[in-house]
Amino acid sequence: MKPNESKNNAKNQKIRFAFENTNLGWVIVAATVRGICAIALGDSPDELVSEIHRRFPQAEFCDDDLIFQQWVAGVISMIKTPKSRVNLPLDIQGTAFQQQVWQILQAIPVGSTLSYQQVAIQIGKPKAFRAVASACAANKLAIAIPCHRVVGSNGSLSGYRWGVERKQALLELEKLENL
Repeated sequence: MKPNESKNNAKNQKIRFAFENTNLGWVIVAATVRGICAIALGDSPDELVSEIHRRFPQAEFCDDDLIFQQWVAGVISMIKTPKSRVNLPLDIQGTAFQQQVWQILQAIPVGSTLSYQQVAIQIGKPKAFRAVASACAANKLAIAIPCHRVVGSNGSLSGYRWGVERKQALLELEKLENL
């Protein structure tokens, strides 16, 4: 979505979505013609569909197609097998700072973590660790932008938009793949 489309609650945008049950619970994938605009994790399909409708209240929701089905399969593959990095088109919306943070997150290797402080240092703003945490919380693309790989400076699993239990499960699955 273009920035003005995002600010207008996706008015006049066509959005496709699909959900599947995974080992992390339910996942929903939503996309515009530009790419995936949301990946969320939850406990029920109804909860996730409501979230998509809240996030994009002015959007026109439409049926999926073959390309979109391949994108959904790619997301599910990344959940089941974290090392299988699928190159998916992402329709990323965020501030310049958020996008800087998210770019760093996408470069964190599977099975590794960085602290919020380390991410802040990598973007050249060592005192911005709280802003980094806020950027992680604003991430709308679970798994594709792996904010679960960011931990507290002492290694603690601080907040995760989709639940600390899911964050821990993702990190454990990634570590198992690296053995």
